[in-house]
Amino acid sequence: MSAEDNKGRIAIVTGAGSGIGRAAALALLGDGWSVALAGRRLEPLEQVAEESGAGARAFAVPTDVSNADSVQALFAATVERFGRVDLLFNNAGVGNPPGPFEDWTPEQWQGVVDINLTGMFFCIQQAFRTMKAQTPMGGRIINNGSISATAPRPNSAAYTATKHAVEGLTKTASLDGRKYDIAVGQVDVGNAMTELAARMAKGVPQANGELAIEPLIDVKIVGQSVLYMANLPLEANVLFHTIMATKMPFVGRG
Repeated sequence: MSAEDNKGRIAIVTGAGSGIGRAAALALLGDGWSVALAGRRLEPLEQVAEESGAGARAFAVPTDVSNADSVQALFAATVERFGRVDLLFNNAGVGNPPGPFEDWTPEQWQGVVDINLTGMFFCIQQAFRTMKAQTPMGGRIINNGSISATAPRPNSAAYTATKHAVEGLTKTASLDGRKYDIAVGQVDVGNAMTELAARMAKGVPQANGELAIEPLIDVKIVGQSVLYMANLPLEANVLFHTIMATKMPFVGRG
């Protein structure tokens, strides 16, 4: 679709203040979408809105996805501002606690689960409630999984477990969304240049115990992948889309 065609189409992007969320939000805004920018801190959201040059089409909404009431307020504010929700990019997430998992506290484990899994569920739940009630009914949800939903890295139990669970949410929501014209898919990203992945340029642990520098891709490429999925007609769905650095050690034996 052209940017002109997308005027009036409404998206919510969680974790929009940095990284993949920021790249996706800028791609959507640049293509004519109106976007509710959700994240824990207002200042980065406002910076994205200003950078986009989208004016009133960019709407910053401080949100804690691990809190169901906060997520409900995000969707209510978006509907009040724009009238409906056509797309949720369910992106907010955090990485692992440091060190080996046998040293983690219960709070460190729970903190990752609260955002990466429970937060994802709260956002999907609220998107379903909103999309099935609006006219015309329906919409699209894109969950940010990870290639960790397929294969782990060393010392990644919390992140990998939650991303495996996100794959289950994607499959079940895709099935349950059919009767409401809600298409649900997932983007799995490998080695995009964000604050979370920047360490890979300095060397990260490999399965054989070695440290290795890994190639990275521009995060804007991920934003374009999300935009491609977002612009599909609702009768078509990309269930799983993997976008990764071509030469990263993932497929085969690295």
